[in-house]
Amino acid sequence: MTAVDDTALLLARIQFAFTVSFHFIFPSFSIGLASYLAVLEGLWLKTGQDKYLNLFRYWLKIFAIAFAMGVVSGIVMSYQFGTNWSVFSDKAGPVIGPLMAYEVLTAFFLEAGFLGVMLFGMSRVGKGLHFTATLMVALGTFISAFWILSVNSWMQTPVGWAMNDAGQFVPAAGWWDIVFNPSFPYRLVHTVIAAYLTTALVVGGVGAWHLLKGRKTDETKTMFSMAMWMAALVAPAQILVGDLHGLNTLEHQPAKVMAMEGHFQSHPDGAPLILFGLPDDEAETVHAAVEIPKLSSLILKHDPDAPLAGLDTVAKADRPPVEIVFWSFRIMVGLGFLMLALGLLSLVARAAKKLHDWRLLHRFALLMGPSGFIAVIAGWVTTEVGRQPWVIYNLLRTKDAVAPIDAPAVATSLAAFVIVYFVVFGIGTLYILKLMGHAPHPGESAPAAAPIRSAGITPSPAMGRGGADPRPDTSEEAE
Repeated sequence: MTAVDDTALLLARIQFAFTVSFHFIFPSFSIGLASYLAVLEGLWLKTGQDKYLNLFRYWLKIFAIAFAMGVVSGIVMSYQFGTNWSVFSDKAGPVIGPLMAYEVLTAFFLEAGFLGVMLFGMSRVGKGLHFTATLMVALGTFISAFWILSVNSWMQTPVGWAMNDAGQFVPAAGWWDIVFNPSFPYRLVHTVIAAYLTTALVVGGVGAWHLLKGRKTDETKTMFSMAMWMAALVAPAQILVGDLHGLNTLEHQPAKVMAMEGHFQSHPDGAPLILFGLPDDEAETVHAAVEIPKLSSLILKHDPDAPLAGLDTVAKADRPPVEIVFWSFRIMVGLGFLMLALGLLSLVARAAKKLHDWRLLHRFALLMGPSGFIAVIAGWVTTEVGRQPWVIYNLLRTKDAVAPIDAPAVATSLAAFVIVYFVVFGIGTLYILKLMGHAPHPGESAPAAAPIRSAGITPSPAMGRGGADPRPDTSEEAE
């Protein structure tokens, strides 16, 4: 490729990385928050305690904004398959196109059908129907993650495909092997748990903020307690699932694990675990490495003396960039252990009956509030950059999947994306933070009684229940 082509490719990759990372922030929050809302409404229906209803209404307004920003930011990404990655779309479209269509036909339609009832229907439908709507929205967010992760997992571990005469990937026999490809179950569980942890940390951070401000209402204490239970129970599970995912990656994408571990050289008698260091792709070494002998072999092979291959067994053209993957992986893992520490500390505070009074715990929880977002982005970088130089692992190189684009055009659109995203979604995020700055309280208001009608005909008030006009009669006859 020419220098211009290389520049265009780099810009196209940066643009997609920017938009997908920005987008991933919102689903990683809304997936967990939708389930949290379902739990809150279920507890309210079961116990009748108003604190759960107040918390439901409080977080419902935040969910509505985060969900909307997730949908809008996600739509932009799909256009890039045609503008910047048309070759990829042509070659892989027969496989990934139907899977992404299934996401729209199932998850998106389910969410769109019930979201309005969830947001505006509590006073218009029965409690059971409204709870059903909330459950359907929560289910829709999970189904959406199911299909999108199935697509991504197939690109990581492609199976069940054949090549047609046009050079396109097509299903070889059926769809089951494609959908449930070897890495999909691990990636699905790992990502969904990450979304739940992200939500729990945000809820816990908001609760900690208000507790530090002395706002110890039943609502504030309840949401902080629920968040800490989630951190204490789910963080250890996430570490276990992450370990299983890593073993699966070692089996199917060994070069990615080599980059994560910083193993440029093979280790025939047990590989060390490099905790920190400065990887150098050119020199093929990790400078100033701080390592624990043979621990990597123990973790990955369950045998401290087990041999581990290094990147010296992989052609240079097929190696991922170690300098990025090495550090993104450590950021993710490091934050995961901090989440575990927060959960364990909350158990100590709970046992000492100081959960709502221990300011050290509250400060820690507040500091960890945004850590879930950082961890999921770091994990996404590890997954995607670790797959390079392939867009479909071992089958289609990224440089062969890009559209015939010019660098100036991509640079212009990238600059436009950056400006618009930071302005539009920055304003939305600031508004969410403003809502979080107010503590939930008794009598918490619901979202607007009805969606604002920005177009079309506004129904007559006479179209209310039973056809009666709910407005007071001010006519002369009434006098």
